[in-house]
Amino acid sequence: MTSATPKPAATHWAAIGESTFAAGLWFLYAVYRVLGRLPFRLCLYPVVVYYWATRPLARRASLDYLRRMQACHGAIGGAPGWRASLRHFLSFADTLLDKLLAASGHYPVDRLRFVGREPLLALIERGQGALVVTAHVGCLELYEAAIRSLPDFRLTVLVHTAHAQAFNRVLQRLRPNSGITLLQVSEVTAATAVLLAEKVAAGEFVAIAGDRVPLRRSAGNTTQAGFLGQEAAFPVGPYVLAALLKVPLYAMLCLREGGGHTLYFDALAERVELPRAHRAAAIAGHAARFAGQLEERLRLAPFDWFNFFPFWDQANA
Repeated sequence: MTSATPKPAATHWAAIGESTFAAGLWFLYAVYRVLGRLPFRLCLYPVVVYYWATRPLARRASLDYLRRMQACHGAIGGAPGWRASLRHFLSFADTLLDKLLAASGHYPVDRLRFVGREPLLALIERGQGALVVTAHVGCLELYEAAIRSLPDFRLTVLVHTAHAQAFNRVLQRLRPNSGITLLQVSEVTAATAVLLAEKVAAGEFVAIAGDRVPLRRSAGNTTQAGFLGQEAAFPVGPYVLAALLKVPLYAMLCLREGGGHTLYFDALAERVELPRAHRAAAIAGHAARFAGQLEERLRLAPFDWFNFFPFWDQANA
């Protein structure tokens, strides 16, 4: 009797990389500024179609997500096939332009709708910092455009050091005086925690992605939560960090709706408590609330989730 062939380890999201290059982004941004959005699309879409056609892993991941969304919520409007997957990739391409426009201050503010603005303004007015959990959804750079008139808003976004560095440098050049700072880290160390504690003590906000597991996996840095009908791995970092910093926890998502975008700022917990005896269960509960909020919002804009890797196989990565 032969033993079963072990299931191959899933590819970690950080090993896939992103095909975003600074020179190409500057060229496309110039095309938009001179000729408008349609010529921008005519230049970018062939690149996206080529990427879609030559990246079977990303294509399969897209279809897997879209099929789960359709099965759970009927949000795609029919059984997803290659057209739906290509539309998913093209939505990401459009979002690249939105990010560039938001960073440069050229996104039309009248196309923004803000849900949850009042709690955010109240925190800013009190000078109280918070930790916000984000996801690879839509265009988070539009938060700055929505509250550009508030000079006291400061946001530090934790990003993976080896991920999208070229694109992040483009954004930083477009917004040298921005209230948003990108802090590139591979893991949250004690020194990082001290720096972030200083920022929230000064009334600043710290954002961390809640939909990608850490680069260095261990038994204690992920948890399981239901998402689109199946358990998936989620990072524990946002909830451990919120407990350490003793600040409120919010979800911050941005979705394309109608001819513009809707920004969502939703409370997850006034204070994150992780009692030693029930730490794992408490973390899992917070991750489940975030996963539920993410799923609920994505029902409104199912093509705006940009994780083109085997999300439900991260436990094997």
